[in-house]
Amino acid sequence: MKIPELLAPAGNHEKLQTALHYGADAVYLGISGFSLRARADNFTVDELVKAASFIRERGKKFYITINIFAHNRDIQAIREHLLFLKDLSPDALIISDPGVFEMARSLAPEIPIHVSTQANITNCETAKFWEKLGAKRLVLSRELSVEEIRGIRDTVLIELECFVHGAICISYSGRCYISSFLANRSGNRGECTNSCRWNYTLMEETRLGQHFPIYENDRGTYILSSKDLCMIEHLDKLADAGVNSFKIEGRMKGINYVAGVVKTYREALDNLSRRPYRVKEQWLHELSMSSSRGYTTGMFFGKQTDNSYNHNEEEIYRMSHELVGVVQSVRNGKAVVSLRSSLKTGDHIEFLSHGLEHQTFEVSEMYDMEDDPIDSAKNEETILLPVRPGVKAHDLLRRPVTSYLK
Repeated sequence: MKIPELLAPAGNHEKLQTALHYGADAVYLGISGFSLRARADNFTVDELVKAASFIRERGKKFYITINIFAHNRDIQAIREHLLFLKDLSPDALIISDPGVFEMARSLAPEIPIHVSTQANITNCETAKFWEKLGAKRLVLSRELSVEEIRGIRDTVLIELECFVHGAICISYSGRCYISSFLANRSGNRGECTNSCRWNYTLMEETRLGQHFPIYENDRGTYILSSKDLCMIEHLDKLADAGVNSFKIEGRMKGINYVAGVVKTYREALDNLSRRPYRVKEQWLHELSMSSSRGYTTGMFFGKQTDNSYNHNEEEIYRMSHELVGVVQSVRNGKAVVSLRSSLKTGDHIEFLSHGLEHQTFEVSEMYDMEDDPIDSAKNEETILLPVRPGVKAHDLLRRPVTSYLK
């Protein structure tokens, strides 16, 4: 069988590099203003050019997001951006707006178009509509079941993509106004503040100042906050239903998340052709270490149950390991490590390196860049650290945290 593509988020160059290092086949990225992650670091125009070269040198693909709900004031800027992208030649554009779709077809007809999940593709007729217009791929709505995806696959010949891991929006396919009303930041313009993750209470209008819990928890409720999507145990069902690309959400997540999730799904996809498809316990363990709100299979197997939503503070954000540093290079048994947290001798760390996963090592010695012994180092410092064989450039170091962070 043809193994589906693994598509990873690239919120900036470091996340791009991390995603490719740990096995992504392709990445999606964009610049602020046209992307639904305007608050991510994103790329400048010059950075996009460098990123394109970096990706092509490694034989990978990249897709540019232009999936905001555009207003009249955006049209000229989008037109200029499309002309720039015509020369950049990305592997595809991710678009939701029909007008922007037509602009792209006119100004850069040689660039394939993927229709964004924001277009709410939930049925066969809509799929056929976009296929007739010339779309190469459909990013299906998160509200579809596996059987509905299979029905769409039987209807169209173009590629299908779906999310398999990451945050789920409380509103239909992300079309949400909560952030607009509460923070004057539109999620449909890429400025979502994740207001659905906030802590809410109930107040009756004649009892001002008296806040009542919506759920049985005196600190409020996170009832609007869905658990994160995780389909690692069911990738075979999606592949059999005809999905061509598995997408990971998370352009605003850190490299610790990107590395662990991409590495895990890469290993799972590499095992997908072996039937029956068997899920390894280490994959589940790895995903439990990354930042999440707990996991659900979303609507792939029917309507989400009450257990798919978070109801209290303890469930809202989970992370068992934190990022310590990134290996820049390895020489003479020592790794040049760029620290992202303080580190001292006696600390216990792990390397996200092939063959060393989930093995804990005590830092017994460390050195400064002059190779002089030191006992500790701070965030953003660069050190030399003796490492085991198997540690490579761009591998991550991390360590357990004692409690979940909110």
